[in-house]
Amino acid sequence: MQQVLAERLISRRSLVVDTSLILLGSLFVAAMAQLSIPLPFTPVPITGQTFAVLLVGMVFGSRRGALALAAYLAEGAAGLPVFAEAKSGVATLLGPTGGYLVGFIATAWLVGFLAERGFDRNFFKTLAAMVAGNAVIYILGAAWLMRFVGGLQATLAAGVYPFLIGDAIKAILAALMLPGAWKLVNMGKGR
Repeated sequence: MQQVLAERLISRRSLVVDTSLILLGSLFVAAMAQLSIPLPFTPVPITGQTFAVLLVGMVFGSRRGALALAAYLAEGAAGLPVFAEAKSGVATLLGPTGGYLVGFIATAWLVGFLAERGFDRNFFKTLAAMVAGNAVIYILGAAWLMRFVGGLQATLAAGVYPFLIGDAIKAILAALMLPGAWKLVNMGKGR
């Protein structure tokens, strides 16, 4: 298992450091959720959440990434306006976008797991990890959304197809950013 970027940047690990990273990750996802564009034909808005989820998982690793997203869901369930469009509450978790939200935890764990195996060090491996992470979000999100919009075609039209291009752009951006960040960190720390 290899170090993830957060471990490379912060050499001292402690409960305080880990807790701070988890809280920071949850707040980053919350902030990116507010970059939201509602679409008239679906209950699922376009947001910066997925980009944040993928970055948090890859930068923090599987455990810290998944815990950051679990904290994010707990914050929202507790009534903090952290979900897209400043929504909160258990009703949001049980609503049409609940599958995507819960899928964020699994996604952060998966891409973190891949980062711990070096998938965040070059463009193509990072891109593959991002595609795998997005697939988890789509599968869990669409499976839950189907309860609200009907059959498979309606679900794909409301919860997958409108987001493919944007998520591809986000994945490419992350695939450029993470290996670049590793190069900078390694230059600064003398590899």
